[in-house]
Formats: sequence, structure tokens, C-alpha cells
Amino acid sequence: MGSTDFTWLIGGPQGSGVDSGANIFSKVCAELGYGIFGKREFYSNIKGDHSYFVVRISDEDIHSNVSEINLMVSFDAETIFRHFNEVSKGGGIIYDSDLVKMTSDEVHTLDEPFKERLHKELKSKNKSFTIAGALEFAKENGVNLYPVSFRELLSDLSEATGNPKLKGLIRLFNVLAVSLSLGLTKTPLEPLIESINSIFSKKPQIAEINIKAANFAYDYAKSKFDTFQYALTGTAKKPDTILVQGHFGTSIGKMVSGCRFQSYYPITPASDESVYLESHELLQIQNDRPGSTIVIQTEDEISAMGMMIGAALTGTRASTSTSGPGFALMAESLGWAGINEVPIVITLYQRSGPSTGLPTRHGQDDLLFAVHAGHGDFPKIVYASGDIEESFYDTGNCFNYADVYQIPVIHMMDKFLSSSIITCKKFDSQKISIDRGLLLDKVNGQYKRFAFTDDGISPRSRLGLDNGVFWNTGDESDEFGHITEDPELRIKMMDKRMSRLDLVIKRIPQIEQVISFGIYDYTIISWGSTKGPILDAISMLKREGINIGFIQIKLIHPFPTEYVKSLLKDTKTIIDIEANYSGQLGKIFKQNITRDIDYFILKYTGRGMTCTEIYDSLKKIVENKANKREVLNHGA
Repeated sequence: MGSTDFTWLIGGPQGSGVDSGANIFSKVCAELGYGIFGKREFYSNIKGDHSYFVVRISDEDIHSNVSEINLMVSFDAETIFRHFNEVSKGGGIIYDSDLVKMTSDEVHTLDEPFKERLHKELKSKNKSFTIAGALEFAKENGVNLYPVSFRELLSDLSEATGNPKLKGLIRLFNVLAVSLSLGLTKTPLEPLIESINSIFSKKPQIAEINIKAANFAYDYAKSKFDTFQYALTGTAKKPDTILVQGHFGTSIGKMVSGCRFQSYYPITPASDESVYLESHELLQIQNDRPGSTIVIQTEDEISAMGMMIGAALTGTRASTSTSGPGFALMAESLGWAGINEVPIVITLYQRSGPSTGLPTRHGQDDLLFAVHAGHGDFPKIVYASGDIEESFYDTGNCFNYADVYQIPVIHMMDKFLSSSIITCKKFDSQKISIDRGLLLDKVNGQYKRFAFTDDGISPRSRLGLDNGVFWNTGDESDEFGHITEDPELRIKMMDKRMSRLDLVIKRIPQIEQVISFGIYDYTIISWGSTKGPILDAISMLKREGINIGFIQIKLIHPFPTEYVKSLLKDTKTIIDIEANYSGQLGKIFKQNITRDIDYFILKYTGRGMTCTEIYDSLKKIVENKANKREVLNHGA
């Protein structure tokens, strides 16, 4: 995708600084003007198991990773064993030469199923079950090998700087790895120094040590290795471009949208959003909306839900952020909010289920759960963002939907988005407007909280408002909020609440319901974070003269049936792409459109989709070589 399209992987044990290394590398490349898409994968433990970060760099806009690696840098054995066969011909591996004799049995964090696959692959080329064997395999596939003793490098650095403490400072391995990579790719040095200073801005002494290590490793690679075909020398930088991490979209979006209360119980991958909000509780957005978001960590998700509802009843914009298991605990209170017409926003960062499932891995597993969450019938909105930039503006919409229609809104995010780092256009807070709906500032005369109105939406009081006294109960109620079991009132109240769903479809602009990226004989339907790899795959196919359409469904409940029907009326083949086992959007689609999905492209390994995988599957479909159900499996 352009003259530069380069993918870099750094790996190491959990807790060894892989994230910091990837952030430094990404900052450097973003400063040089490149488009960035990076994603982190990690096990559900604190330290020890394998963690890796893949960063793709391009001089064009990119939205996903590819399957091949151009340069891998590793300071441990497991990274080499798990990824040596992903490095492309002409690519390179920077590795710790002290590890070459290590066997797979000595890497205790390698699980048995993986070791069986590894041994089978190495045996097929008569290679030993060692790092040396894996590297020989890669070399025969045209991969360049760049051995470095990381410990010797530290020892030499220690002597050169006269600082004996550096000799055993293995936590510098990540900075050494990044600097070796940048030296090998002939990347300008200055952005590397600036990036380190930025990341360690509050720790100048640590920054100084890291800069010395970076300079030393950079010079080492430039002087010793000169056979690499790739160079990252920079490109024209686009104006108003920022480098952002996955949770920035919703967290900053909440500040800008006037969210002033967030409750949460820690859970992966949702916690990062709340931690970020806690770290930036005071943020001046504009003169008319100073930021002061109260963030409370509760004892469990039941409490988080109750606190959020209580805050919303005061007239405060309130939210919570959670993942599947936490959302399960919120379901009863969700119904309470529904029957009492309380506007709340739940940011649901999905991961792989069921139960604890794969707690640090990706999945779009909770769509049907979100649509059907809570017992009984009550209106809610389920809304899905496709990327980090989109999630910023969608957060503003979600709060407006909640306030205007006085219903719970479930904003669907996921681990793919939360663990990504991208370059995108700078967030524009001026594009987020605040609509509080029928929230009253004063009450004249007798007040009925649940008054019957022409459109089914009642003026909303807030706690403490003069003459705005109202009652809430989990039971059915009359217009005042008093408990009733009268059958006629029950019908009227149910009809009043449920009419919001028709109102949502009628009033929300169609561009906020569904986004069309072109309609052809073959058209993809999808939702959420599959957007990025789908767009990149479509671009790859388009260069070969193959046109594939794509509609991204953002408003999933209530489903925009008539609009989707009109978009797809001339499409011959419908392809559903999702990161779950059963094709959950496909089920909703068939239920509402009464039309079968022709092909499914699904992934449920817990790893995100690459555009390469989707490209391969789509091409098979066009060539009539695909199964009805294509299951993807790339990723360690």
C-alpha cells in the first residue's frame, strides 16, 4: 500500500517492556510521517508468558495488520519459536545470539499443543528443535539473520560510559531491541531520542540511561549490519495527525461529551478506559464544558451499575465500562434502568468468552447478549464503533441517544480496538454537540415523570428540582411512578416505552445507522473492529480489478431493516465477517431481513483479523473455491 509498507514485531516475556518498546518505535515512525497500525497480544498473567506487539508502517492510510513480518526483534527464545515462520522473504530477524543452543523443551512457557506443531514443522525440514534450528529454517526461506548478544552489548555500553551498573540492567533490552531495529532500517536518530524523552518525561534520570543505551545500540546496528533492503527514512507528514491508543477514543470522548460520573470494577480490557479517566479527571475542553469526571472503582459490577443509575437520576451524564462477565452482572439493573427510563451509557469492551474464556484476547462474542440483555421487554440501543477515531465521535452520539430517548445505550467496543495504536486525524471536540433531551430546569404545576406524550418521551426531572418530585420502582408504575398492576395501564406503559425503538430508527440520521463503502454483486456486512482489516482487504482486491462492497452496521438494535434492505436490494452474494463462532450479526440480519447469508468469514481464536486473511478468503469466494464457512486462524 504505497512505496513503504513495513511490518515490525517485538516480543518478549510479559513484563519485560515490550509495550514500552513498541510505543517508542511507533512514536518514532509517526513522527517521520508514516501511518501506523499496531496491536498488542498478551497472556492473562502478570509476568512471564509471551507478549508481542506488531506495528505496521506505511506512507498511506492503513487500518490493520498484515500476516507477514518484515523485521522481527527478539530478546527471548519464545518469540523466535512462535514467530520465525511469519517473517517474509527478504525480511530480517534480530535475535539474542546467547540463545541459539536453547531447545524448545527449555522454554517452559511453550504449551504442549504449540510444541507439537513447532516440532512437526521443524522436523519437516530436518531441523533441530532449537533456536538454531528455527533460525536455519527462516534463513532457507530467504530471511536475513542479525545476531546480537544483548548482554555483551550492555557490558560494552557499561565500559563505554564508565557506569558499571548498566552491565546487568536487562530491563534495557527493550530499548536496545528498538534501537537496533531503527539502526538497521537507517531511520533518523533524532526522533528516537525525542520519543524516549517523551515517554520518560517525568523520569529524567531513566530517560538519560535509555538514551545512552539507544545511541549505543543504534550505532552498533548501523556499523555492523548493512544488508537489509528496507529503509524507514521518513515521508511527508500529514497535518493534524495524532498517534492514539485504543481506549483514548471513548475516554476522551466521554470527557468532551459531558460525562461527569463513571463507575467501574476492574476487568480486562475495559479497565484502561477508566484508569485513563482517573488520570485526567480535570480537563478543560471548552469554556462552556469544563471537564471534571468523577471516577469511582466499586466493589463489583452490580454496585457500578447501581451507582451509575443513581448518578443519572441526579441529571448527571453517567456511564460505566466493562467486559462480558461484568456486563452479565449488570443485566438485572439494566432492566431497572429500562423500566424507569433512565439514560445511561455502558461501554462494553468485548473479549473472548464464554465464562472467563480468553480474558486478554479479542472477540466479538457479546452482540446477541447485548441485544437481549435483561429480562422482559424494554427499549435499549446497541451501537458499535469500527475504529478508535470513530469511537470518539460515537461516544458523543451515544450520550445524546441516551438523553434524548431516555433509554440505556450499550456502546460496543472490543479488545482489538483497546489494544491497538493508530495514527488518525486529530479529534475535533467541536464536532461533538450535547443534547440533553427533555431534561427540565424547572417544573410548573403537577409533575408526572412518566406522563403520556405524543411521541412517548416524558419530560425528565432531576433529583432536588423544585416541584419535580418523582417516584421510581422496579415494578410497573403509573404516570407518577407509583406501583400499578392495572392491565390497561400496563398496556399503555409498555407501548409508551417500546415506541422509542421506532422513534430511534426514524430520527437517528441514516449515516449514523449504517455506513456504505460501496455496493457490488459481492457485498460484505459486518460491524465493529472488523472494519479496518475489511477496508484494507477490499483495497488489495481493488488493485487486482476485483470490486467487493461493504456496509458497516453501527446501529444494531433496533435494527435498521428497511434501510439495509434498500442498500442490498441488487447484491447477489452477501458475506458476513465477524470475530465470533456463530456469526451473531448474521443471525440478526436474517431475522430482520429474512435473507440468508451466502458466506461467513469468522475468527474466534482470540486473535484479531489481518487484512491478509480476509483478502485470501474473499478471493476464494469470488473464485468459487470457498467453503460457506471460512474460519481464520492466523496469530500466535
